[in-house]
Amino acid sequence: MDSLAAQLQMKYRNYVLSLYQQGFLDDQFTALKSLQDDGSPDFVAEVLSMFFDDCVKLVGNMARALDQTGTVDFSQVGDSVHQLKGSSSSVGAKRVKGLCITFKELCEAKNYEGCVRCLQQVDIEYKTIKAKLQDMSNLEKQIVQAGGIVPQVDIN
Repeated sequence: MDSLAAQLQMKYRNYVLSLYQQGFLDDQFTALKSLQDDGSPDFVAEVLSMFFDDCVKLVGNMARALDQTGTVDFSQVGDSVHQLKGSSSSVGAKRVKGLCITFKELCEAKNYEGCVRCLQQVDIEYKTIKAKLQDMSNLEKQIVQAGGIVPQVDIN
């Protein structure tokens, strides 16, 4: 293997470790990655694509519900938050999941201002993790193009 592939592998390891250390990902992402094999090489990408589609839909639902003039249906917002929490938990999106826990509490307290702030944070956070996972995927492609294999990263 040439030095470019080795350099990319090291960059990949460091990048993936940083995603865990900064709290973007948790062990559930590791478990998800372990389910991918030669028979389903796009498994993780497909699951993440569904997750991000859900994010767009659920954030939109929450925004519309919070934008209602008059009475906000906090239980409707809370249901969407609960769905997003489950989705983010299943893919290992740790920060999104954490925000959803806070968001759910704000819904239960019928704290409108807090819900609006939390929705903004959730929107920013899921877009951030999406970009970071796209960068990770791009690094994986570069490693393969350079003749290397994508390394397993031990996060423990």
